[in-house]
Amino acid sequence: MARTSTYLNFPACTEEAFAFYKTVFQSDYIGPIHRFGEAPPNPEQPMAESEKNLIMHVALPILGGHVLMGTDTPEAMRAGHKQGTNVYLNLEPDTREEAERLFNALADGGQIEMPLQDMFWGAYFGSLTDRFGVQWMVNCMTPA
Repeated sequence: MARTSTYLNFPACTEEAFAFYKTVFQSDYIGPIHRFGEAPPNPEQPMAESEKNLIMHVALPILGGHVLMGTDTPEAMRAGHKQGTNVYLNLEPDTREEAERLFNALADGGQIEMPLQDMFWGAYFGSLTDRFGVQWMVNCMTPA
């Protein structure tokens, strides 16, 4: 079932923030916490050993079926990170066709950060900032 969630980026304090939100909303994580060390190595952007334990993905249901998701921003990616611009709306459409339609429509006049592509976690994923400065992720779990 398609859904929309809010995705928060933190400067290496996601674990602390989500432990706090877990107590506030009296909820539990959806699935395991994934860490950057689980990702395949990227020779173009090697990761420091100290960053491998940072959170790559965590999901926590909060109110009314809404899911709060989060990630740490590794040092090499922190240049544009600042409070207030650390939020993405995450769209999870049911089909790849709908993912492409949404992604292309939102990208019109905007800036693509990562084109839609198959990712190692099994999703068809891309991210962008629309022409109004709103940051979006499209994450479709439907196989090719």
